[in-house]
Amino acid sequence: MLFFGLLLAALGGAVVATALTVRGFRAVLRSKERVGRLRAVALLAGAATVAVYAWGLLHLGYAVMQAEDGGAGSAPVGPCREAGPQVASLVIDYDVSLLPLRFECRLSGGGTYVTSSVPGYVTPGTAGLGLVAAICGVLASTTARGGRPPVA
Repeated sequence: MLFFGLLLAALGGAVVATALTVRGFRAVLRSKERVGRLRAVALLAGAATVAVYAWGLLHLGYAVMQAEDGGAGSAPVGPCREAGPQVASLVIDYDVSLLPLRFECRLSGGGTYVTSSVPGYVTPGTAGLGLVAAICGVLASTTARGGRPPVA
């Protein structure tokens, strides 16, 4: 069931990213002043943020699908095998984290380790692009109201 939720969230993210991209390009075409350009950058950076996060959700969903696959060769959990046979034999379960996106394998001794199921660039890319989108959005909003943008 978790797999379908992740897949649905990734598809929803693709729809939102597409809508933000269209709005961002429309803002680029209409912008003749600083506020319009800042708004366009905020929309396009927001679209990229959602797209990178949705890409990470797809990777996480694939790892969950492998983990929930029953049958021959299903133990230890597929994504947890990358640590080697000695560590993988100690895996008892897995956890999924949505912020930051990661797939963790729980060991019988109480420890955990993170697999490389989600690419390493997803979390920093999402954070960086989200920060750019937020800063440009705030600057566009304060500039549009006639106030001065905050001094850094």
